[in-house]
Amino acid sequence: MATIHVDVVSAEESIFSGEAKFVALPGENGELGILPRHTPLITRIKPGAVRIERADNNEEEFVFVAGGILEVQPGTVTVLADTAIRGKDLDEAKATEAKKRAEEAMKNAKSDIDLAAAQGEFAAMAAQLAAIQKLRRK
Repeated sequence: MATIHVDVVSAEESIFSGEAKFVALPGENGELGILPRHTPLITRIKPGAVRIERADNNEEEFVFVAGGILEVQPGTVTVLADTAIRGKDLDEAKATEAKKRAEEAMKNAKSDIDLAAAQGEFAAMAAQLAAIQKLRRK
């Protein structure tokens, strides 16, 4: 069975490193599926869930990323995330509260910069909540 080495890292820490059979994640222009020997690729990724089908135990690993860069080489997938949180560490209550704060910040924005920052936070929290729902269905 062919595998691909996957590294998911954020500025704070390495979130996942191991062999996988398949990786799916939210690319800038849509969902991407990566198999071993994939064509080399570099692209931006959107906030959302990275799903890794592990090679060692046939289980899936979920990681929420708040955007970043994806590099694919035939034997390696590297996700350089702005922020990354293991699926098991996601907190729905905190994400819901942060989404509400972002909505309030959008209503009270005094400049385009404030509005853009609030919209970015809102989008990230909405994607995090969607990732939590996806993890629950697993």
